[in-house]
Amino acid sequence: MEATSAVRVKVEGGGDGAVGLVGLHALGAFADRLGVPQALSAVVPWAGERAPVHDRGKVLVHAMLMLAGGGNSCADVEHLRVEDRLFGDVASDSTTYRTFTNVTPEVGAEVAGAFASVRREVWARSTATNNDRPVVLDIDASLVQIHSENKAGTAATYKGGFGFHPMFCFADATGETLASLLRPGNAGANNITDHLTVLDTAIDQLPTHVAAGHRPGDDPTLVERAVMVRTDSAGCTNGFVTGCRDRNIGFAVVARRSTQIHAALLKTLVDDKAWTPALTQTGDQRKDAAVIELTDRVELTGWPDGTRLIVRREPLHPGAQRSLFPSETYRYWGHYTDQAGDPVDLDVAMRAHARVEDHIRRLKASGLERFPFRDLDANRAWLATVGQAADLVRWFQLLCIIGPLAAAEPKTLRWRLWHTPARVIRKGRGHVVRLLDGWPDTHTILGAYQRTAALS
Repeated sequence: MEATSAVRVKVEGGGDGAVGLVGLHALGAFADRLGVPQALSAVVPWAGERAPVHDRGKVLVHAMLMLAGGGNSCADVEHLRVEDRLFGDVASDSTTYRTFTNVTPEVGAEVAGAFASVRREVWARSTATNNDRPVVLDIDASLVQIHSENKAGTAATYKGGFGFHPMFCFADATGETLASLLRPGNAGANNITDHLTVLDTAIDQLPTHVAAGHRPGDDPTLVERAVMVRTDSAGCTNGFVTGCRDRNIGFAVVARRSTQIHAALLKTLVDDKAWTPALTQTGDQRKDAAVIELTDRVELTGWPDGTRLIVRREPLHPGAQRSLFPSETYRYWGHYTDQAGDPVDLDVAMRAHARVEDHIRRLKASGLERFPFRDLDANRAWLATVGQAADLVRWFQLLCIIGPLAAAEPKTLRWRLWHTPARVIRKGRGHVVRLLDGWPDTHTILGAYQRTAALS
């Protein structure tokens, strides 16, 4: 038997009759069914006396498809242009470039508003969001390394690198990027203004009946559905939690090390009965971990009424982060919250904030690590489009995919779905796309097309 990994063939150019991005076509058909291109084209202006050859809303949607497929610059849209039987007349890389550079902050706000209108329709269709459960938001920031000093708005980071330090707000139920704020690399992690800015922007993305009563100055009687926000210790400031209370938004923020928490924990070292066994995310007992409420043992003056302090201890493990209390046996971690409920359940809910790392990882795998413009406003538009592309994929997974791929990461989707090859034949007045025999995920793709067609 010959030990080779590929069949010997003769390779030539000039091929025809095949396409390689059928999965991305399914995603584009889904976007069309939701009305994304039409919503965006209505708010993106164009200069000149005549309408442009390429509708600007369609250009932005093609950019989203390019990002979902693994592209990270305007030049990568050329890979969609060669698939004109799937995507029609795709704008060139230069036209895509000009479209981003023409998106001013004002236009970007209009685009966000148009995208929010589509989001509301998606939330009305999805069982993950169309319910009465509280809406949980997660705020976090992440450093993005930029290898150029010629991009406006960049700066040195606290880790010795250089680039941006964007902040995000995600919807926990779906992983959607509701808001993003492009900041220089030296932007503070605990900036109250930035936290409240992304929070307000995220609230504007929610359905009207959910956002009502949660904006600054809103009548609290308008609140129909509870909203709460979770942050790491960067949000552990009186200014931020007070801002949440002013917006009728609940909070849960990771506690910072302090002398009074140290003193309160010191008194519990010989009182094991005060600790309750902790639970995992699946409801099973967490081995050797326990939870305690220290609300009555610390001074909470200056915090909103009803603030509680919940602390968890767990055995030390390699790589454990800084603890609230120095110990050679346990790592102590806690959070402040104004939520009602059992301390163990609140601990489980707060630890779910760690999912933001998954959301940010998906963004970094889909264009976040590459800002292709020198102009700051263009890079802001790029950041917004990265988030919108990720949201489009999440909507597709929620509404059109059943099975493991409904929660798959970007790289898995590209390998198994977006880059699916097929033959294209001419039949009657149109084209027919025939998936390759034996392609493992054919049933998933066909099912996605059927569910897209069924959307009203």
